[in-house]
Amino acid sequence: MKVAAIVGSIRQESFNGKLVEYMQDRYSDIMDIDILDIRDLPHYDQDEESNAPDYVKEYKRSVREADAVLIATPEYNGSISGVLKNALDWNSRVDYDFAGKPTMLVGASLGGLGTVKAQMHLRQILSAPGMSAKVLPGNEVLIGAVHEKMDEDGNLTDQGTIDFLDNVVAEFERFYQETRAVANRA
Repeated sequence: MKVAAIVGSIRQESFNGKLVEYMQDRYSDIMDIDILDIRDLPHYDQDEESNAPDYVKEYKRSVREADAVLIATPEYNGSISGVLKNALDWNSRVDYDFAGKPTMLVGASLGGLGTVKAQMHLRQILSAPGMSAKVLPGNEVLIGAVHEKMDEDGNLTDQGTIDFLDNVVAEFERFYQETRAVANRA
């Protein structure tokens, strides 16, 4: 399964970035994860959406051509980051890159609740008519106190968290196969 990964934090030492890199390595037999760089996406501009800059076109094409999407969101002020919202705004227009695309959400934070508020907002955004993503139901990956569960190399060290993530990835693979089978029958 070819997966486009969007990390909603552009910080060099982002825990969410490290989580996606960990997943890229651990689940390489299930998912071919391509981490997309959203750092240089210009601000979404409706005046430019039909003739977007080449960088935006390439980003959108990467999402559209992927079999599935993985989004890792931090939580900023109880919601998703501005850079993530900007990236998703580009995806929601013209080509509707997420329409029907199986999508998995993860998030890690220093706080005890993980990214629960951000993921609630993210689910709302992904259900908007311009997005229409097929988000894996349930199975919220909300890694709280991540600094206590990840080593300095970005490897998860908490066995309970690893086991849970293994189960969610297996569920996502099943969800992807099921979604693909339904699409092929249509």
